Amino acid sequence: MASWKTITRRSFIVLGASVVGGAAFGAYKVAEVPANPLVPVPGSTPLNPWVIINADGITVIAPRAEMGQGISTTLAALVSEELDVAWEQVRVLHGPPAQAYYNAGFVERMSNEPDYQLSLRENSHNAILAAVPKIFSLQMTGGSTGAIGGFVQMRLAGAGAREALKAAAARRLGVLPETLKTEGGKVIGEQTFTYAELAAEAVSLVPDDVSLRDPSTWRYVGRAMPRLDMVAKATGTETFGIDIILPGMKFATVRMNPRRGGAMTSFDPAAALALPGVDQVVGLGNGIALIANNTWTAMQAAQLVDVQWGDADYPADTAAMMSRIEAAFTTEPDSRLRDDGDVEVELAKGDVVEAEYRIPFLAHASMEPLNATAWVKPDGAVEVWCGNQAPIMTRDAIAAALRIGSDKVTLHTPVMGGGFGGRTDPVAAVLAARIAAAMPDTPVKLTYSREEDMTQDYYRPAAIARLSGRNENGKATALWGRTAAPSATQNALSRLVGFAPPGPDRATVEGGFDQPYGLQHYRYDGHLAVLTVPLGFWRSVGNSMNAFFLESFIDELAHAAKADPLAFRLDLMRDSHAPSALLLETVRDMSDWNSLKRPGFGRGVAFCYSFGTPVAQVLEVQDTPVGIKLTRAWIACDPGLAMDPGIVEAQMTGAMIYGLSAAVQGAITFADQSVVEQNFPDYEPLRMHTTPRFEVKVLQNNGTFGHIGGVGEPGTPPAAPALANALYDLTGTRARTLPLNQLFGFTS
Repeated sequence: MASWKTITRRSFIVLGASVVGGAAFGAYKVAEVPANPLVPVPGSTPLNPWVIINADGITVIAPRAEMGQGISTTLAALVSEELDVAWEQVRVLHGPPAQAYYNAGFVERMSNEPDYQLSLRENSHNAILAAVPKIFSLQMTGGSTGAIGGFVQMRLAGAGAREALKAAAARRLGVLPETLKTEGGKVIGEQTFTYAELAAEAVSLVPDDVSLRDPSTWRYVGRAMPRLDMVAKATGTETFGIDIILPGMKFATVRMNPRRGGAMTSFDPAAALALPGVDQVVGLGNGIALIANNTWTAMQAAQLVDVQWGDADYPADTAAMMSRIEAAFTTEPDSRLRDDGDVEVELAKGDVVEAEYRIPFLAHASMEPLNATAWVKPDGAVEVWCGNQAPIMTRDAIAAALRIGSDKVTLHTPVMGGGFGGRTDPVAAVLAARIAAAMPDTPVKLTYSREEDMTQDYYRPAAIARLSGRNENGKATALWGRTAAPSATQNALSRLVGFAPPGPDRATVEGGFDQPYGLQHYRYDGHLAVLTVPLGFWRSVGNSMNAFFLESFIDELAHAAKADPLAFRLDLMRDSHAPSALLLETVRDMSDWNSLKRPGFGRGVAFCYSFGTPVAQVLEVQDTPVGIKLTRAWIACDPGLAMDPGIVEAQMTGAMIYGLSAAVQGAITFADQSVVEQNFPDYEPLRMHTTPRFEVKVLQNNGTFGHIGGVGEPGTPPAAPALANALYDLTGTRARTLPLNQLFGFTS
């Protein structure tokens, strides 16, 4: 099985050459069926890596992590559809680290061509390219790919189990399997058998090839199903990583160098060790860990340690960092993924509109702080419980840190209280294992303080964009966008897997170059700044940056042309991508855009096509005596096939709230190389009473039949520009820098 650290740059290039040349690279690996990692236990029979038959029902093994996005419910519905079981019979568990759970959906993210253009084509199958996630064991949750990657995989799992059970029943009855039917967890013929009765025999009868059922027969997929985690979360009985309790457990926290990447030059633990309940202070090289009899004591003791920190290798403060980013505009573009027409000639005609926008670093700020529980056993093996988005990578990182084989690491992935890309990095799991190694055969739970969680995050990059455009006869004729930012992709992948893939850095310009605006002259450049502030993948990645830049500027172009902002967009989009244009028309009608304009209120519109799904949003704001209030929001989205419209709606509203929270008051700033914002009072999300009322419509016109877009992230990118544009409509003041509370007063 591939280790993340052994996927070298050379092996990536060799694979890329094989894909481009059509060679049968590793043909046996492409066709190879990954091994079933599930071990039978009394009373449970795994028919394949995704389906376990229990005496009292069916357990579906979800290959994607549940972070609140509802993916476990959708994946279970796909299995249930083919397996013919009642919804009440199904439960879901997360799978162990294993190649079988690779995410085929990442193939959708392997092109630099705009998604909206790909969605207009029939799906073509490249066996080598499709095998890349399997070959590299990409067992990851991210990129809004969970349902995309599971759509065929989970249906095949259910269908294979169904046919195996029918074959077992047919053998008992001496008939052909096709003469039998399945319903409600039973195989029905002259005699009826429960699945549990047949499971042991069925294990050896799983077919290599099965047919999937026609969508017209679906009972669950396409409907809003009761979420399988709903009751446990509503009653407080769900077990998150932070809830793990084991016999004899000790509790730990960490205090790491706030100057990220810097060393720890010395520490004196005497004051901490004098505190009752403290067991150990462990040096970690660039920080310390406190082990105590409870988490609160550990956190108090951590602040008593006298620590001397070394310096980081990035500028001292935010202003100096932004200067470094601004300097990237003087370098040659790293990417020019769109260059239609002749932008420079068109702009030279005059009457050019220009604007510069700036956005800050952002933290993930999940409600559940980073945590992990580790137990180093007497034989050197380790068992770890940690919410994570990349189990194989996390397992291998633990093994490398403890200098043991990966086969000696058992990793459990509990549900998470939010991830947003921030639980991709295995740091918490690795530190927990290292700390537990200091207390062999004693379970140790590591919990970050909120302050440590914020200062040790891997941030969304700060960025600057400069855009130029031109109108003629009330319509846009040219647009040249340039984004300068440090690369989240290069930063994160170099840290996680040891190298960054060659070629243009798409994430720096996505949401800018790839939008379905039919401008004759359209160019978008990306300039990479050299800055070593630790970066990661934040919900919607580059789209969260560039949608603010582009959609704010499109709004400025519309006002410069004395045109209605929504109609202006529609004119640019109608002939280039009909499903996206229909979304704008839909959100126009939902919000009564053409007539509902009232004194004291402002409205803004924004659009972004990301992760295979176009989203249009209209936001209304109101000027009140106590500040500006976000009153109502309308969202229209089109993921193609909506497998669970209820979950799609929930994700769209949640993603917009996440984007609005960042737009209103989200900013990570630096002083003396350290993060200033330490806790939610400094980095406050929207509260229930400051959140607008939502109306959502889910359309299913996008792409050819079977197109599935992501839903976890696409609701975030349009949120900030929709708000900024609404504020301009309300106040006449154009905001070009986030967060918006620097310029406007909001209700609290």
